[in-house]
Amino acid sequence: MDITLKQVEYRYQANTPFERLAIQNIDLIIPSGKFIAIIGHTGSGKSTLLQHLNALLQPTKGQVHIGDFTIDSDKKEKNLRKVRQKVGIVFQFPEHQLFEETVEKDVCFGPMNFGVNKEEAKKRAKELVLQVGLSEEVLDKSPFDLSGGQMRRVAIAGVLAMEPEVLVLDEPTAGLDPRGRREVMDMFYRLHKEKGLTTILVTHSMEDAAIYADEIIIMHEGEIKRKGTPREIFSEPKELLELGLNVPDVVNFQYLLEEKMGEPIGKTCLTIDELSEAIMELQTVGEGT
Repeated sequence: MDITLKQVEYRYQANTPFERLAIQNIDLIIPSGKFIAIIGHTGSGKSTLLQHLNALLQPTKGQVHIGDFTIDSDKKEKNLRKVRQKVGIVFQFPEHQLFEETVEKDVCFGPMNFGVNKEEAKKRAKELVLQVGLSEEVLDKSPFDLSGGQMRRVAIAGVLAMEPEVLVLDEPTAGLDPRGRREVMDMFYRLHKEKGLTTILVTHSMEDAAIYADEIIIMHEGEIKRKGTPREIFSEPKELLELGLNVPDVVNFQYLLEEKMGEPIGKTCLTIDELSEAIMELQTVGEGT
């Protein structure tokens, strides 16, 4: 499912003394099946943009096309259930949204609310707890008896139970330690590939953006500042630092190393393995001259 935004603008509390422009001039195409990362400092408009992707917010100017569905600023859309069924959002700390007495009931709630019968919903719940790295035994447990990491996986299973075509992730690893963050992101990437999902990740982690994304979008002061592949975006670390953003540790190390050596290593490396290979190639060339 492709998503297209055309000249989208959004103003909070429009036409009041408290009006605030959040995003403007947003022209963006998110092709079906791609993994997109959106980065930017706090207040850059990331979350506002994200909430347009399943019509939680409707533009005050412009159009949002979600598959065959069009949301126009000139029309007040009322029947948005189909859009919200196809675009699932995992918010920060999704475990705070759990409320049912068992894990099974919590995962089943969304699909049953959209007309899926109880038997099918239970089947999805059983499959999905396994896919998010839990055992079948948790289905009969209260979600509030689980660890924080397990609760988060239950909440994610509940979003996936809707069988969305688009998965929007708003800082999904917030509060997790490095190991937990990597496990959750690897899980999302595996699901992205296996289910052919369009995945949009809003993150402060430059490492996650570099490792998982096909394309990165930089938001700054409510506008799209730049778009490109991770290698293109992180090949200009000075520009990112000027925008108040960090770069992946590997990119920063390469940048400092090149400054000390007084010569470029070559391509921008996004992983330790890539950087090690580039340094070894540079040494080999040096020894051969």
